[in-house]
Amino acid sequence: MKRYLLFTACLVSTGIMQAQQTLNTAENAVRYTTDNLTGTARFRGLSGAMGAVGGDLSAMTINPAGAAIFNYNSGTASLSSYNVNNKSSYFGNTEKENYNNFDLNQIGAIFVFNNNNEAATVRKFTLGFNYENNNSFYNRSFSRGVNTRNSIDQYFLRYANGVGNEGAISLNTLNNAYFENLSYNDQQAYLGYNAYAFNPGTDPNGPAYVSNIPQTGNYYQENYTATSGFNGKVAFNFAAQLKERLYLGINLNAHFTDYIENTTFYEDTNNTSGAGMQEIQFDNQRYTYGGGFSFNLGAIYKFTEAFRAGIAYESPTWMTLRNEVSQRIASYCPECDQNSTASNFVFDPATVFVYDRYTIKNPAKWTASAAYVFGKSGLLSVDYTLKDYSNTEYKSHGYGAINDQLSSTLDLASTIRVGAEYRIKQLSLRAGYRYEESPYKTSRTIGDLNGATGGIGYSFGISRLDLAYSWYQRSYQSQMLPTAFPDSARIKSTNNNITLSYTIDL
Repeated sequence: MKRYLLFTACLVSTGIMQAQQTLNTAENAVRYTTDNLTGTARFRGLSGAMGAVGGDLSAMTINPAGAAIFNYNSGTASLSSYNVNNKSSYFGNTEKENYNNFDLNQIGAIFVFNNNNEAATVRKFTLGFNYENNNSFYNRSFSRGVNTRNSIDQYFLRYANGVGNEGAISLNTLNNAYFENLSYNDQQAYLGYNAYAFNPGTDPNGPAYVSNIPQTGNYYQENYTATSGFNGKVAFNFAAQLKERLYLGINLNAHFTDYIENTTFYEDTNNTSGAGMQEIQFDNQRYTYGGGFSFNLGAIYKFTEAFRAGIAYESPTWMTLRNEVSQRIASYCPECDQNSTASNFVFDPATVFVYDRYTIKNPAKWTASAAYVFGKSGLLSVDYTLKDYSNTEYKSHGYGAINDQLSSTLDLASTIRVGAEYRIKQLSLRAGYRYEESPYKTSRTIGDLNGATGGIGYSFGISRLDLAYSWYQRSYQSQMLPTAFPDSARIKSTNNNITLSYTIDL
């Protein structure tokens, strides 16, 4: 049975702060600032370009004024199938990993209250709610290759010899029990020391600790990463139609996230001499969970019966999160322990470290929309969104250096979505395209996104069945280890999603 050690505010120490700062990197903050194309099948079929169209439960999460476009009480539920194909490149070697998942990704309802007085300013108002998975974290990737530069010893030696201005960890600390050290840095050094990745140095003028891994030859390395969970949102909506042409709306949003990441790093030194550590496997599990709040404001104006435009604002999201971490290490070192005949060493503390809560503020975004409706024949719509990712920041104390990194590496990014719908009696045909700029100033970390969608819908009168297919592709950099290891794999991720929605009007 795993033990749980809780690090709370009543145990505040330099070690706890270092642990949180090490775990909560700039890349981890970006994970909760980016959304994906989710929602109803009609919304997906139009690539989400529905900010000025409205009349859809997912569209109201972009522009809450779109809820007032509804003429009848309505409810929608959506099921999605996700397929992710990752192509990894690491030191010239290419590997592929495929993953499938199935999810109830959206459910919501809208209630319409009409005013029969045609001279009234408020012609109708609506109340609604919508649950939606903004982003699915289900993914798998596998990388392997021969590293001619760096071994995993660089990871452990960084902590053992001191991070930044810290001095080297004392040998006494490394010999103490794993559970007595509140410092994450000390724990990482302890794991490496007990796996015989490094030894105390013998040169009084040199580093306190030196590698026990042969420094000649190549290092065969593998890294497997499996993630799961979601980033979800429940929107509570109020919208109203004023006179004939103006629609206004507001959403109050409750956010929640659940993210699990399991990584396994394996290294074989390919050393034929038999000296030093020969093989090592390092397993990490991180579980992040929590919730937050934001709000949306929006307006849509019908300039004519055919042409309409909209503007929407989504506030920053304040997310309060908590981390749980567990680790395991194993190594093969035939000559490392002179007091034992064992060659295989395993250290599994079977312990989950629960760290104190922290807060991330995600940036606000603006969306401008326009749509042209061709009567009952169809429509053409476009959305343009701006989001300044450099405003992402940790609001908890002690994150000044990471916040500086966020503001200097992240950038203002735009998103363009275009959608079209053509109706033939009860049948609707849909297509769309979207382009999202990288949130980083350099697209090396995360590249730009290109995606295309298509869909079909059939109306049965008071109900409708919609089906959508969405494809998108994006490349990103994947760290082999959480921090302190310089090499990373390049992942080209291709996503194929299918969504089926059922809508009923009452």
